[in-house]
Amino acid sequence: MNATTSKVPRHLWIVGIIAVLWNAIGAFDYAATQFRVEAYMSQFTPEQLEYFYGFPAWAVASWAIAVWSSLIASLGLLLRKVWSVGLFGLALAAMVITFLYNFVLSDGLSMLGTGGAIFTAVIWAIAIFLFFYARAMAKRGVLR
Repeated sequence: MNATTSKVPRHLWIVGIIAVLWNAIGAFDYAATQFRVEAYMSQFTPEQLEYFYGFPAWAVASWAIAVWSSLIASLGLLLRKVWSVGLFGLALAAMVITFLYNFVLSDGLSMLGTGGAIFTAVIWAIAIFLFFYARAMAKRGVLR
């Protein structure tokens, strides 16, 4: 260990494991929606399914970038890689595009309801936390 590397705090492992699990759920949601997994998609109304399946390609792409970069960044956090900061930032940028489609350019709010809007806020809060957490760990020299 050199002078610029800090001791790994225990909370890094806790945050990293929770982040991987959380983002794996998001990745599963994306994959199950894109592959139209009946067991998963049967929980939605026909109107919601039409909405999900009607996403334009650019919205699907931004969703994919957000989900997969978040998952890879979470794994990078556990591996103590500084590039996880950039991937969390990329995920946030992709989330902005997805948010614009879901809540500005389409009728996503009425389709998802209040619960969906609240869940979206939770997703945003966690994503923002993970970005700033990873950045703080990089500044402390924990990520290399």
